[in-house]
Amino acid sequence: MDRNEYHRPVLAETVVEMLRPVREGIVIDATFGGGGHTKRLLEAIGGDVTIVGIDRDPAARAQAEQIGVTLLSGDFGDFDRLLDEAGIGQISGVLFDFGISSRQVDDPARGFSYRQDGPLDMRMDPTRGATAADLVNTADPRELARILRVYGEEPLAERIAAAIVAGRPYRRTLELAEVVASSVPAARRRVGHPARKTFQALRIAVNGELEAVRNGLDQALARLSPGGRCVTIAYHSLEDRIVKQRFADGARGCTCPPELPVCGCGATPQLRVITPRAVKPTPEEVESNPRSRSAVLRAVEKVAA
Repeated sequence: MDRNEYHRPVLAETVVEMLRPVREGIVIDATFGGGGHTKRLLEAIGGDVTIVGIDRDPAARAQAEQIGVTLLSGDFGDFDRLLDEAGIGQISGVLFDFGISSRQVDDPARGFSYRQDGPLDMRMDPTRGATAADLVNTADPRELARILRVYGEEPLAERIAAAIVAGRPYRRTLELAEVVASSVPAARRRVGHPARKTFQALRIAVNGELEAVRNGLDQALARLSPGGRCVTIAYHSLEDRIVKQRFADGARGCTCPPELPVCGCGATPQLRVITPRAVKPTPEEVESNPRSRSAVLRAVEKVAA
């Protein structure tokens, strides 16, 4: 990957395919990043479509200005507020590419990497909120273990949390990564980096990522006009599980118990699932962009207000 490339868009051609039927109105790139998906959509989608970005990373603004699109600065979990402040009502499409960009991971100063030394930060918006260092240096062992178990799906959560607490305080990423690595069995150290799940869990906790996924997705789907489309790309099961369940709920309609002979709730489906099976990158894309390996794309179309 070109180190000067801000963020290589994952599954870009599939994103275009899913949003190509949108011919007018506003499409929101809710995770703008380096604008890779937005640039591809501007090239491929015709009609009277305007693309507006959302991102809380201040570095995204320069990319938006270079591309020539409006950027709403903030967290996509505040979708309604950001669009209300911009005077935007209904939308025709929305894209969520969850996770972090390659540039954020590759910049040691952002503190996301367990392979490079840097300040233990991990904030998507480095101007506000508590850092990962604040979290690991103050959380009690039980809470720290919960974070690792729930957000990192780490089977050795209690063991790692105890080692982290014993080694406090931490200010640098490699300090923490080394303590995590030394706390797990040797066999675990031979299968990928042993700090990967710990760093994922801390990043999710620091940025409130799962709550933002739930809130942003709900608010975006409510804003979609009939015929509008929502496309999501998730990179781990926690994100994808939220998306899959929300899409299934919206497409279900009737919520009556199956034993009732006649529907009594009167609910009708609001969504049509376009991707019955999640779309994943081809082997060729994974080879050219290894960070796409875990990507899972899902899409729905709004069928009712």
